Amino acid sequence: MGTTSGQTGRIAVDAMGGDLGPAEVVEAVRLALRQYPGLNPITLVGDRAVLEPLLARVRRRPEQLTIHHASEVVTMDDKPLMALKRKKDSSMVRAIELVKDGQASVVVSCGNTGALMAAGTLRLRTMEGVARPALAAVVPRQNGHFVLIDAGANPDAKPEHLVHNAILGSHYCRVMLGIARPRVGLMTIGTEEGKGNALITETNELLRRTTDLINYAGPIEGFHVFAEHVDVVVCDGFVGNIMIKSWESLVKFFSGMLREELQANPVRAVGALMSKGAFNALRERINPERYGGAPLLGLRGNILKAHGSSNRRAIKSAIHAASQIIRADMNQRIEADIARANDLLAVPVA
Repeated sequence: MGTTSGQTGRIAVDAMGGDLGPAEVVEAVRLALRQYPGLNPITLVGDRAVLEPLLARVRRRPEQLTIHHASEVVTMDDKPLMALKRKKDSSMVRAIELVKDGQASVVVSCGNTGALMAAGTLRLRTMEGVARPALAAVVPRQNGHFVLIDAGANPDAKPEHLVHNAILGSHYCRVMLGIARPRVGLMTIGTEEGKGNALITETNELLRRTTDLINYAGPIEGFHVFAEHVDVVVCDGFVGNIMIKSWESLVKFFSGMLREELQANPVRAVGALMSKGAFNALRERINPERYGGAPLLGLRGNILKAHGSSNRRAIKSAIHAASQIIRADMNQRIEADIARANDLLAVPVA
């Protein structure tokens, strides 16, 4: 069975699931339509009675922006499987079903992560040969960015899952970062032979057998991550989720600490004002909102997960990323490489 992506080129945006409410989502859509003239058409999924008044100030063509009504909302406090059973008319589920039915190509949602992953996996199913989906995040590093995968979808990974992650992350890196042959590193605690646990040791051996598919640079340590060392960092969802959240909290910590120090006395405040351009450029380079969301890769359709607390700028970036995913038609290429990797490794998918 093939993927559903690319059938319509339409982006389904879950308008109801984020912490900041549908007004922030609508404003993000307005900004995206204004900034990206060739943007794919958008379907806002949510309560029509809530969305129609918010859209009154959005200049749009009818075919460019539509509403698909959904009467329920999956909240952040809902248990994932329970929410899917009890809230079948939720904006999240309806958006995913638009992709399943071929009426949209990508879902963008700020909603409950567990529910989104469960709904995506159950409704869309994984690609042929892929056992577990993985979340990919774009993170800044020296002289550019890298892709971190898995950022939290599968905390109990097997070696073959990490090989699949390397393939998924490489394709996403080509699409989002424009790197033709991304260098892939396996996250561990040391590059010496035998360092790391059994999962790392076996994954390293498998990755070395797939070098015609993956540009594998070998194991990497934590201090390699933000250097210009690799373009894709592969790990399980447990390690990846800790890494991504630690980085985001560190950005906030240093930003707050720098602000305090620059305002400590009048002389520093004047210096800060004179260096405002440099500080703004630095903020833009390390801003987690720049790419807006993490795609759940390995499914028969595309889902882009944005933070629950995403503001209009982050959601706008996620919508733009969704448009890039559609145009790359990434999933067919991923399926072909997954099949070749499984043949090379001769491992069962489970």
